[in-house]
Amino acid sequence: MIKKLIIIFFGIVALFLLVGFLLPSEFRVERSITINAPVEKVYPKVADLKQWRQWGVWFQRDPQMTVTYQGRVAAVGMKSSWQSDSEGSGEMQIKTLIPNKMMVYSLYFPEFEMGSTGEFEFIDQGQQTRVIWLDYGDVGSNPVNRYFAVMMDSMVGPDFETGLANLKVLVESN
Repeated sequence: MIKKLIIIFFGIVALFLLVGFLLPSEFRVERSITINAPVEKVYPKVADLKQWRQWGVWFQRDPQMTVTYQGRVAAVGMKSSWQSDSEGSGEMQIKTLIPNKMMVYSLYFPEFEMGSTGEFEFIDQGQQTRVIWLDYGDVGSNPVNRYFAVMMDSMVGPDFETGLANLKVLVESN
């Protein structure tokens, strides 16, 4: 009986790993919102990483999060690093800025040895701004990480939605 249980257990583990190898390694999360304000009022709230504390959902969940900043404010190379017991640790660095049009950043989570690329696109619609926030990456060949890639949209997407809604309220209330 024990021998059968061991065989079944290892069979399930092998099946889990086999399926993991067949899953995609790449992921992409995308959300958007229209903010009733010109792009000149929206863009600075995103391009300055220090301002994320006002609208980022992770800061709301852990107001005690420790954050440090390096580099010039709202400039390529600006970096934020954070530590949180509930939200984890990581770092973000601005890679590209096109004022009032786009921001590209890199994310890295040392606890998981995983990273991704994020982008904000700002579409000027006169007195409104369409903000598109996306994050994408490749988790590599680890079959366990590939399960995370499949679930990334459902894990991160709601945070993007809440963050964008917070950004909308922040900008529209000023």
